[in-house]
Amino acid sequence: MSRILIVHEHYQQRGGEDAVVEAEIRLLESHGHTVVIYTRENSDLKDHNPFRMIKAGFDTVWAEKSAQEIRAIIEKAKPDICHFHNTFPLIPVIQTLHNYRLLCPAASFLREGKVCEDCLGRSVAWPGIVHDCYRGSRSATTAVAAMLTTHRFLGTWRDKVDMYVALSEFAKQKFIRGGLPAERIVVKPNFIANDPGTRKGGGEYVLFVGRLSEEKGLRVLLDAWSQLRNFIPLRIAGDGPLTDEITVRANAIDASGRTIMGPLSPKQVIQAMKGARFLVFPSVWFEAFGLSMIEAFACGLPVIASRLGSMEEIVTNGLTGLHFTAGDSVDLASKVHWAWTHPKEMSEMGDNGRLEYEGKYTPDRNYEHFVRLWNHLGIDVRS
Repeated sequence: MSRILIVHEHYQQRGGEDAVVEAEIRLLESHGHTVVIYTRENSDLKDHNPFRMIKAGFDTVWAEKSAQEIRAIIEKAKPDICHFHNTFPLIPVIQTLHNYRLLCPAASFLREGKVCEDCLGRSVAWPGIVHDCYRGSRSATTAVAAMLTTHRFLGTWRDKVDMYVALSEFAKQKFIRGGLPAERIVVKPNFIANDPGTRKGGGEYVLFVGRLSEEKGLRVLLDAWSQLRNFIPLRIAGDGPLTDEITVRANAIDASGRTIMGPLSPKQVIQAMKGARFLVFPSVWFEAFGLSMIEAFACGLPVIASRLGSMEEIVTNGLTGLHFTAGDSVDLASKVHWAWTHPKEMSEMGDNGRLEYEGKYTPDRNYEHFVRLWNHLGIDVRS
C-alpha cells in the first residue's frame, strides 16, 4: 500500500474538524496505508498582541517555515499523495474544505446572528474588514483578507491545488460561486467511524448536541420551547460561550434543572441519542456538515433541522426527519409538537435515517470516496 501525507492545523479549541481528520487517518491506516502526519497549532492567535498579530498576518499570506518543513517531510517520506485539511492560517494551501474560509474571513457566512454573504465573489473582502468579522478584530480580519486577496491574485486556489473536497453538494456550489474551479471540486461527506447500533424504544426527551454558541441556534431552540410551555422534555448536551445564558434560560423553562447535560464524551453522546425521541439541529449558519446529524441516523434517530445549507441536503423532509424555517422559533415549535405527538411516523423516519447511514456514512463508503478521488487524479495509491 502507499504513503499518504496528511497536513492539518489544530484549532485552539478542539472541534469537529479535528475529529474528522483523526477518523480519516484511522480509516486510511486500517486499509494498510502508511500515513505521515504534519500538524501545527494556531497558538500564534491566542491573544491580540500587535507584534504577534503582525507576524501572524505575514504567516497567513505565506508561511515559509511550514513550507520548508513540509518540503523536508516530502523529501524524506516520499509520499504518493498529500492531503491537506484545515491549514489556516499557518499553512496557506487547503484541500478539504471544512469551512468557508476561502470565501469569508469569518469562515461561516454569519454576522450578527444572520447569514451574510457580502464577501462572496469579491476580489477583496472589504465588508469583512469593515465589520471586524474575524475574532472581532479589524487587524486580524485585515490579515485574513490580505491572505485571500493575495492568493486570488497569484492564482493559488486556481493553479496550486489539484483537487478540492467539499463536504456537501451545497458547499460545492457555494465554492464554485466563489470562484474555485468546478471541475476540481468533489463531494466527500464525513462518516461515523464506529457503528453505534440502533436505539431501542421510543425515547423520553428531545435532544440537542453541539457547541453552545450563537451560530448553533440555541436562542431559537429555547424560544421554541418557551412556546411549548414545557410540554416536551428537552436535553441540551455541550458547552461554549453561551453556556451561562442558555443555562439560565433553560432552568426558567424546566425548574428541575435537568435540561442542561453539559459537555459529554463521544460515548455519552451516543447514550444520550439512544435515549432520545429525536434530535433537533437548529443552526442559523451554513453548517459545513453537522456530524451529529449522521450520528443520529446511525442510532436510528430522526432529526428536525433548519431548512438551510447542507442541513436541508442531509435531512430529507418527511423521510429521515423534518425541516423548519431557519431562525423561526414558531415554525420549530410547530414541528417539534407534531413530531412529539406522532411517534409512529417519527420512528419510521428514524429507521430511514439508519438506512441513510448504512448507504452513505460508514467507513467503507467513505473509503470508496477516497479511492474515487485518487482515481480522478490518476493516482492508484492502493497498490
